[in-house]
Amino acid sequence: MNAPSPEVDVFISNYTIVDPDVYHLWVNGYSASEAVSILKQYGILEEMGTTLDLVASDILDHYRTYSLLEKIIHYPTKLDQQLAFQIEPQTKHILVEKYYEIDDIVVREFLGKKLSSKHRKDLDEVSEKTSIAIKSCRRQFDNVKRVFKAVEELQGSVIQNISSIFLLSEDLAKKYGVIVFIACMRFETSKRKLQMLTFPDFYEPTLCIMNKWTYPKSSPEFGDTDLDREFLLELREVRVLLDKEKDHKHIVCQKLKPEFLEKTYNSMEVNFRLLSRAIIGIAYNLHHNRDLRGFFLEVVERIIDPWRILGWIKVDVMNFLKVYVNCAIELDVFQDAEVKKAWERYMDVITTSVKQLY
Repeated sequence: MNAPSPEVDVFISNYTIVDPDVYHLWVNGYSASEAVSILKQYGILEEMGTTLDLVASDILDHYRTYSLLEKIIHYPTKLDQQLAFQIEPQTKHILVEKYYEIDDIVVREFLGKKLSSKHRKDLDEVSEKTSIAIKSCRRQFDNVKRVFKAVEELQGSVIQNISSIFLLSEDLAKKYGVIVFIACMRFETSKRKLQMLTFPDFYEPTLCIMNKWTYPKSSPEFGDTDLDREFLLELREVRVLLDKEKDHKHIVCQKLKPEFLEKTYNSMEVNFRLLSRAIIGIAYNLHHNRDLRGFFLEVVERIIDPWRILGWIKVDVMNFLKVYVNCAIELDVFQDAEVKKAWERYMDVITTSVKQLY
């Protein structure tokens, strides 16, 4: 009688290894030979106790793997569906987060422009201007375009949509959300007076607009890229402040006199009407698409530039805005609660914008 055959369980593990340093160089557009030279300069031969040929061979293997993975990373949720690569959750996070990482100086060049094939051809100029490798510029352009197409017409939070579709961290999803929002709103970002502004300069004010000027989160039929049209129309009513301009000025001056230097106080007293009417004027016209698209330019030209000419320091500007907003509410000029709420929503964005851009 033959003895029973022993049962044997076989398990083969073939987890894909991602070297963070090599992946970083690949994502940033360096060739394999460039990566070898860079790592050699970092002392990898001494650290690993190996030869240059072995390092070069290893990097080539990594580069081949990353190139095969790239099409899957374009749609990160497919990483869990594919069977070709066994990838640990932590490694998946590194692959996706690093691939979708953006350089502020590069994406600044995309703001206010259509994400078309024509502009993709101009990336040589972007690469030269920013000193970022052309491959990296193309990756970032294609990523922004891919994210934009995926979420532009979806309802709900654009940031949450980006995070769930592309598995990005909250911070990175917010950056893409701001880029998508600026593109959807077609904000003017390229005029000469705005060219000195960086992506971070647009980031905080745009996030504030997304939080304060879009429909409430209780309205799921709208998304973060839908501005609250009722709110924009309500803003026209803040013109009632002009009827109480003398009273408004009196209270503001009274409260700020102890805090301001005499020179600043005098310039505020003389120029209050100019400053106040600029703020109210922008609010009154925001329901027009053309004026809305020019919001950042309006803030710089009509609000910030006069203060710069007057020589105000930032702390005085911020103190003025705080007192200016609160005194308007104290006047009880906004009889309608919705108008008062619209004023506060509007001034939250103006204050954030001035704070960032001044």
